[in-house]
Parts: sequence; C-alpha cells; structure tokens
Amino acid sequence: MPNLLIRKAQANEYTALLKIDEAANTLFEGVGIQFEFEDNHPFVLEESKRWQDALQNGRIYFAVDELEQPVGFIILGQVDGQPYLDQISVHPDCMGQGIGLQLLHKAIELSGDEPLWLTTYAHVVWNKPFYEKHGFKLVNDELCGPEVCAALQQQRLFLPFPEQRVAMVRKI
Repeated sequence: MPNLLIRKAQANEYTALLKIDEAANTLFEGVGIQFEFEDNHPFVLEESKRWQDALQNGRIYFAVDELEQPVGFIILGQVDGQPYLDQISVHPDCMGQGIGLQLLHKAIELSGDEPLWLTTYAHVVWNKPFYEKHGFKLVNDELCGPEVCAALQQQRLFLPFPEQRVAMVRKI
C-alpha cells in the first residue's frame, strides 16, 4: 500500500473531487454502464448540491499521495439518522493499491458504533462483493428506512441498470 494521508477536503477542492469521480466513472464502461448526464440533469444537480453541502460541512475526505495530490475520496452523509457512505472513488491510475480500502476504513472509523449504510451496484465486482468482503450486508428494500428508500428510488429512476441498485449496511 502506498504511503497515503487521509485528510478532510478543503472548501476549494471541489474540482479535484469531480476530476477523480469522472475518471473513476470511466471504469464502469468496461461492465457496460455509461453515465451520460448533462450538467443540468436533475440527478447531477441534486448530487452536486449534496456533495457541495458535504464539502462545506467537513464530510469529504481525500486520500492524498506524497505530493499532496488527491487520488481518492469518500463523501459521508446521514440517512435515517445514521451514517451513510454517499460516495467512494479512487482515480483509475491509483487503483489496486489499497486506497479504496483505506478510505472505506476511514468511513467505518468515522461511523463509530453506528451502522454504516451505502447504496451500490450489486453486479459490479468492485462494488457489492468488495463491501461484502468488509462486513457489509445486503438489505432488502422493505427493511430500509425512508431516506435509504428515497436514495434508492432516485438512483433507480436515473441510473443505468436500476434493478441492480441495492442498499447495504455494516453493523458493529
């Protein structure tokens, strides 16, 4: 594993976050998923608002390399009064080095003794299977709280392969 520092994102680092996310999203093309949204698409606008709020409120953490360059990030939030891993991304040039795992461990650490929720693709090898390997369990929709259900509903409305979007939780 590379020598990384995980630190809170600074208010002026939103562009760095977007660059990592856009680069990481290209990997989904290899499994037949293409995210083709205009900047003014409702899903993009809502995500941007949520992410900017997280940035302003200290809920985004970057993994930075020895040159202090961001190479990955996590975005944290709350759903139904519990911690939520809104997004985790690692730049493709830096994948396979354990950076995603270090970021996931940071999210788990920050969730304390609370369950940590996330939504993801069930059929993508670096999504559901990765999280299962680290203690997350699939949760049926009917067992999710209203805010988790709302997040899934929005994702299923706009994202490709809506039937593959699932909720997962890691309990202590």
